[in-house]
Amino acid sequence: MPAVSSHGLNILETRGPLLLGGTTLLTVLAILGGRVFLRSQHHLITPELSDAQLWTHYRWSLNPEQRREAALMLGSRSGESPQRRRRLLTGQGWGPAPMAAVALKQQALAAKSLGRDQEEQQHWRDLLRRFPTSTASADARYHLADHQPKLKEELLSLQPAHPAALAAAAELPDNADQALIQSSALHLARWGASWPGADRLLRKACGAITGVGLEQQQRLKLAAALAELGDLQSAELCLQGTPLAPSQALSIGRTLLRGNEEQQQRGEAILLQLAKDHPDSQEALNSAALLSEPLRPKQALIDALPESLQQRSADVAAARVRLAGGEGGLVVLQRWPGHPASWQLQWDLAREALLTGQWKLARLWLTAIPAEQLPDPLLARQQFWLGMSMDKLGDRKGGQEIWQSLTRQQPPGYYTWRAQVRLGSGNLPALSGSQILPSTKAERLNSVQRWSPLNSGSPLVDQLWRLEMHQEAWETWRSAAANAKPSPQQLLLEGRLRLGVNDHWTGLSHLWRASLRLVSPACETRQLLHNSLHPRPLLPLFLAASEQEEVRLELLLAIARQESRFSPGVASLVGAVGLLQLMPTTAAEVAGEKLSAAQLREPDRSAVLGARYLGGLLQQWHGNPWLTVASYNAGPGAAESWVSGELDEDPELWVERIPYPETRLYTKKVLGNLWAYLNNSSGNDASTDRCSQ
Repeated sequence: MPAVSSHGLNILETRGPLLLGGTTLLTVLAILGGRVFLRSQHHLITPELSDAQLWTHYRWSLNPEQRREAALMLGSRSGESPQRRRRLLTGQGWGPAPMAAVALKQQALAAKSLGRDQEEQQHWRDLLRRFPTSTASADARYHLADHQPKLKEELLSLQPAHPAALAAAAELPDNADQALIQSSALHLARWGASWPGADRLLRKACGAITGVGLEQQQRLKLAAALAELGDLQSAELCLQGTPLAPSQALSIGRTLLRGNEEQQQRGEAILLQLAKDHPDSQEALNSAALLSEPLRPKQALIDALPESLQQRSADVAAARVRLAGGEGGLVVLQRWPGHPASWQLQWDLAREALLTGQWKLARLWLTAIPAEQLPDPLLARQQFWLGMSMDKLGDRKGGQEIWQSLTRQQPPGYYTWRAQVRLGSGNLPALSGSQILPSTKAERLNSVQRWSPLNSGSPLVDQLWRLEMHQEAWETWRSAAANAKPSPQQLLLEGRLRLGVNDHWTGLSHLWRASLRLVSPACETRQLLHNSLHPRPLLPLFLAASEQEEVRLELLLAIARQESRFSPGVASLVGAVGLLQLMPTTAAEVAGEKLSAAQLREPDRSAVLGARYLGGLLQQWHGNPWLTVASYNAGPGAAESWVSGELDEDPELWVERIPYPETRLYTKKVLGNLWAYLNNSSGNDASTDRCSQ
């Protein structure tokens, strides 16, 4: 028998490990290569994609995460077709990623819309089992709580600020016991006093039934929440003589100042006592600011504040300057150049000098605070009037340089418009008549503002925003940020999120507050804020009213933004109703028939009637925008009494002489909105160009 070759044995012994190692290496390389390939095939899903493009990604993308994103976005665009949503989302709840929880929630909601109760319940159970700590699990607890009451306790404890928790707290049967009413009311007072139905529970907890088991701190929380809602009578009833803590005293005192004369006096007394009892607190500073707020503050109240508080309060110092007729103004402006009280004082003093033609004095006041210390709206005002002062003093070139810089750096608004007019351009187009129609037809309907990332700091919230899942983005952000300090950046973020869920009333309010607190923002932030402040909701409705009544679309948007913030259901204190806030008698006159409040709240009807009334004012004033807008707010009779030659020569000064502060501000706001809408008709292109200069 031949000898066995050792050489052959060595080959056989080493080949196995080599093959195994090579196979492993190839597998790793294939996985890495596959990941690289998938990443190369990943095209970011954004709202700029059409349904057809999304469908292509949904059907053919090699990346499963991209297919899920496309399915979720298509599902969010299929709001009126739950059956289509159900088909799109089937099988998309795979994996451990947060979007799987969102997909399961959307599947449950689609099943609910179709009446598939068992399927809905199964999705909620799967969601709660697999993702018990996700934001979406709040909805699972809410919907499963009917059969598992313990889940409601979990919801209120683990996710107290989530809308599902607020809804669960507010939805109590009429025969609920007092202990449950009080616990639910306290939850709402802490996390969501403005939630629908919360006011009823708050009053029921400490108004109708008094003194039963309520501790002092609980009573204070409930009373402060009622004061936030403006229900002074119930707030005071709830207190029943309970000593006020500083935060509650501030909240209740602030609200009382908005009441009748007797309530104002009680509010002043509460705030003054707060300042005396806690002179070193932030609440005392805020109290001093409230007591110093009127243009002509009460000397006795200012003098009664503790001396230490007076020395550190910019608001008190500004109030004393007003009481002294301007004396000491420069000292205050230079000591507190970055304080809102100084900003307002600077304008009050400068405006008085402007109206009396004291241009040198006006320039002195306008330059007392450096431009870089002012937020953009106040900076634009300062720079326009500084240019005007220099122009009136004979330095035309210097004035024009300031105006040119203003128009280059600031987005379109009232003062950039007036600067452009002073520079020889800035003419408004026709605001009514058949000649406006070619520029307001379907192309305006198609010119949607360019989508912008949210940049919230939360990858999940940003992803939900990018997928047009605005409600999910809002709920996720709110659940995590309920206790966050309301910084300008937070106000900007929350304002955008609220616009995304069509809460234009609160959203625009937050955005405006952000604009008054952001000092020297980056250009991109400035443009994002400006574009967010000028949304175009209900565009088909406004376009139809514009064409029917031959009133320019941008003017309707400008009026609606100022009147109702695009909120059809709001009503003013004097009784004006609807998108364009018409008084019932005016609406009846324009419509030719009496209309109910419900009819006036119908968005399409309100838009048409408002456009018709506006068209009549434009005709009455021969297209003059100043008198038209002032008349819309104060009435044609009042506006007629203000007509003077100054309206043609210096309309900016004419506006500042309007005796009604509300109408004065309203006229500037609406005309600024008009200029912004006229110059932002094509989305953000102009804004991008301005930042690239």
